[in-house]
Amino acid sequence: MTVRSPEVPNGGVFMSAEARLIELGIVLPPAPSPVASYVTIAETGNVAYTAGHGPLRADGTMIVGRVGEDLDVDEAREAARVTALGLLATIRQHLGSLDRVTRVVKILGMVNAVPDFGEHPAVINGCSDLFVEVFGPRGVHARSAVGMGSLPGRIPVEIEVVIEFK
Repeated sequence: MTVRSPEVPNGGVFMSAEARLIELGIVLPPAPSPVASYVTIAETGNVAYTAGHGPLRADGTMIVGRVGEDLDVDEAREAARVTALGLLATIRQHLGSLDRVTRVVKILGMVNAVPDFGEHPAVINGCSDLFVEVFGPRGVHARSAVGMGSLPGRIPVEIEVVIEFK
């Protein structure tokens, strides 16, 4: 789905992100806990920055593997979607409700891929598409999708998000 403008229809009335999750049949996993000396989300003013999240499944297992070697693009895109669910859980836990998000500002997606892999944006679409599905026009964001030689624990993707909230 291509959305070219972040303007909100209906005179600025936002669709409820929490209602949209229900409509989509999405149940968020528990928010992940930090595994070192950091917090999973930090805010300043009305902007919040998440720490990098990996593809932690609801059952507590992590998706692992290198894209182009152990996982194909579709499997890696699904890993990015799983990562997005964890990011949403972290944001909800911190803010109390996803309805407080007024804008997804930026996503940084890192892809653990073989050197000749070139489809990083297609992988990170798993996260970007979910954010647009949940937040509508408020979910349209700036983005970087970059390749990495490795990521912690051999995870295929690590994603950070910057949001604006009320």
